[in-house]
Amino acid sequence: MNSLNMLGDFFLSPVGINHYLGLSAILFCIGMVGVLRRRNVLVILMSIELMLNAVNLSFVTFSHFTQNINGQIMVFFVMTIAAAEAGVGLAIAVTIFKRFKEVNIEFFEQLKG
Repeated sequence: MNSLNMLGDFFLSPVGINHYLGLSAILFCIGMVGVLRRRNVLVILMSIELMLNAVNLSFVTFSHFTQNINGQIMVFFVMTIAAAEAGVGLAIAVTIFKRFKEVNIEFFEQLKG
């Protein structure tokens, strides 16, 4: 019965800064593994978006807990960069797909300027 009370206290405890930063670190690590391990361009772009969202979560967390709006303003800039990155990345992926009928990283390794 004592362990049940401890478990209930854990789930009823208030969510603090450590919880948000832990979640942000986990999301960033998942995104980093996706960038480093995958060969599909679309999956790599999604992993980069996941990493940027993890950074946004950290900015909003620090902004909330320090009562400073600068972190939330920075999120707008990161979101703008993420949207531009997604647009340019998808345009490059579509162009590569039209030419080679496949979107893999091996094609980018063979490109020569």
